[in-house]
Amino acid sequence: MSADLSGRTALVTGASRGIGAAIARTLESAGARVALSARTAEALGSVASELIREPVIVPGDLELATEPARIAADATRQLGGPVDVLVCNAAVGARPALELIDAELIDRLYAVNVRAPLLLIQALAPGMIERGGGSIVSLSSVSGVIGTPRRSAYAATKGAVDAMTRSLAAELGPHGIRLNTVAPGVVDTDMWAQNKAVPGVIEEVNALTPLRRWGQPEDIADAVAFLVSDAARFITGETICVDGGMARTIDLYSGAG
Repeated sequence: MSADLSGRTALVTGASRGIGAAIARTLESAGARVALSARTAEALGSVASELIREPVIVPGDLELATEPARIAADATRQLGGPVDVLVCNAAVGARPALELIDAELIDRLYAVNVRAPLLLIQALAPGMIERGGGSIVSLSSVSGVIGTPRRSAYAATKGAVDAMTRSLAAELGPHGIRLNTVAPGVVDTDMWAQNKAVPGVIEEVNALTPLRRWGQPEDIADAVAFLVSDAARFITGETICVDGGMARTIDLYSGAG
């Protein structure tokens, strides 16, 4: 069974570029009407202009504690009813060495990467219960699955997302709501552009990935579309690595195994 989201509505955060924009396009291609959220209305409008099923845009800054509930309410209103699918993609990344981490960075990472998804789910779950079910996917990271240097604070937030998902899957499952996380590996997006320009990085990432290539945003989007569709109707509480095999074999390729 392929992903079929005909007649469903979806809210995608971080939808103005990269993985989030690819997810929005893929969900719409599968039949969903999509609400797109990110900080910049102009960038959201550019993505929305590519869509044809009356997309809506809901600008907002998820670092602010009041924004998740407001974004959820605006998306519900503009879509004309409860949201069937939520994709929590928006996130903040950071790669400081341990001695450079401070409380302000930790607070910002947790605000966007953990608090915002939890508050969005809290705001949208009642509508999903009213509709008889729904599906939620949060974007995690291989950094939350394996140890990666200079990512301790970021990895901690992604591990928290995985744990949150498992807990809420147990809590909301009786209401027909499924929750899963997708953990990307290295994906060729703007966030990696600076690192990619460093000589040897492309080859190093390829060597650490059994499939010998970088991920593309569409690789992640297709996995998300599968998980929120009825094709994955008996899957919940899972963290699925979409990383070309990196997380499960990186010790072997790094010589540590």
